Parts: sequence; structure tokens; C-alpha cells
Amino acid sequence: MAMETWLKCVLAVLATWRVTHLVVHEDGPFDFILRIRAAAGSTWIGKLMDCFLCFSVWVAAVAGVWLASNPAEFVAFWLAVSGAACLIEQLRVGDGPPHGGPPLNG
Repeated sequence: MAMETWLKCVLAVLATWRVTHLVVHEDGPFDFILRIRAAAGSTWIGKLMDCFLCFSVWVAAVAGVWLASNPAEFVAFWLAVSGAACLIEQLRVGDGPPHGGPPLNG
């Protein structure tokens, strides 16, 4: 039975948020993520792993591949899933600025 597109979108957003949150904010099972983050240090990968907004873009790309049936859909799903995951994260942390930027409310 094929899964409805809306359900796939919801699952993609939640999965993107969960994986991104795990990598950016948690140490992971058996400190696995912590060890990867330490090994990455201040390289571009290490910096990517420190930014929820940045990392969600790459996690959402996987979701875009799963959801899309053509390149235009891929781009739309990719950006929408990342954006929705970022909105969930912003609701979770409140009004504070993401990644050290200016406040979102002005």
C-alpha cells in the first residue's frame, strides 16, 4: 500500500528534525556523535555539525530524494522539509537568534 504524500512529508520533516537534532545537540548513543564531532574539530564538517540550520539542509536532501519524482519536486521538497524542521527547532528553543544571528522578531 502506497503511503500518502502528506504522510510522507510529515515523516520526512520529523525525521529531518530528529537526525539534525541528534547530530547538532546530542552526544548520541555511546557518545558516537560526540566522538565524530570532536574528530571533525573546526573543519567545515565540524562547523556544519554545530549549526542546526546548516545541517538540516543536508539531511533534508535525503528526504527530498525519497519524496520527489522529478528534479523540480526535489528542490521544492528539499527546501520545504529543511524549512519545516528549522521551524520546529525555532519553536523548541524560543525567540532566540539561530546560530548567533540577530533576533528573528526584529
